[in-house]
Amino acid sequence: MISPIELRHVLHQNPEIGFMEFKTTKILEDAITDLAKHYNIDIEILKPLETGLIIKYAPLNNNEYILFRADIDALPIKEQNDVEFKSKNDNMHACGHDMHMSILYGFMEYIFRNKIQKNILFLFQPAEEGGGGAKKILDTGVLDQFNIIRAHALHVTDEYDKGIIAASKGVLFASAVEIDIEFLGKNAHIAFPQDGKNALNAMRLFLDAVEKIPKNPVQPLIFGIGKVFSGEVRNIIPAYAKIEGSIRSLNLDYTMEYIEILKEILESIKKMTGVTYKITLGSMYKEVVNDENIYNEFVEKLKDKYQIIDCGYKMTGEDFGFIAEKYPAVMFWLGTKTDKKVGLHSPDFLPDDDVISIGINIYSDLIK
Repeated sequence: MISPIELRHVLHQNPEIGFMEFKTTKILEDAITDLAKHYNIDIEILKPLETGLIIKYAPLNNNEYILFRADIDALPIKEQNDVEFKSKNDNMHACGHDMHMSILYGFMEYIFRNKIQKNILFLFQPAEEGGGGAKKILDTGVLDQFNIIRAHALHVTDEYDKGIIAASKGVLFASAVEIDIEFLGKNAHIAFPQDGKNALNAMRLFLDAVEKIPKNPVQPLIFGIGKVFSGEVRNIIPAYAKIEGSIRSLNLDYTMEYIEILKEILESIKKMTGVTYKITLGSMYKEVVNDENIYNEFVEKLKDKYQIIDCGYKMTGEDFGFIAEKYPAVMFWLGTKTDKKVGLHSPDFLPDDDVISIGINIYSDLIK
């Protein structure tokens, strides 16, 4: 039987990106099967998608379940940490999902060892990092057979000191929409600009106009642009330009209204320049909303043993929002910082192993 820390090391060495977590799924299934055999526990393993799995633990005859979720995918980041269990490929668990899986596995070990008399679903979910795996799980209908009375998830972060719990009533994480905007013009030699339609200039006009959209002080929104490119050679007017970005707000409907404003700007630029455009929306994540009643119970159960911070909302995106939309839920941050902060998605992000036991204990206290 593998320990949670040993499992973390194996998972950390074998990171896989969204919907490609085949080895990760096999590692988890083998470890969980051995765990159930060791404690002589009957479980059912459900696989609604090609990767990921759901463990059904049902010692009671009623159909009331509590769901705990861990995400299992990694990022296409080359790890820079010099540790024995360093990633063996060009991917990395730079967002701490190896910790999430190991905590959920360790919590499962606690449940099996103590034969806890509550029905629990352990969801090891693929493709949180942009693939919307939570929604795809829900869309299969696999969870509809269960009366899920509440759901929980955590996310490690070095924004807070090790062991601190940070959460908030209401919106915790923002909605997140990936957006690409392409500008389609016409090439011409720079000596004859009248013969072309400059996609780069159209993109520049758009970016300037976006900066002038009035900010709503009571409806926070971020239009973050991480990649821009245009042009082929120095003496040819660019016929193509592209923006790749993400829009974050506290309400997905508000984000969609903002995209309509962007379309109006693009239409006016098209009329001025003749450069057409194409908008492509990628993953669209609902905001994560912590249920007020479940949150109050959460704080009441943990406040005497842990330091809990009301952190307000964050503009981080998380597809647990789809689960929290369907079931009463609470998600929370678990602090990992010791000496310095490197941040999530950093090639240096590496929480200490002992954070796993802290997460296990938190989940174990929640179930009491």
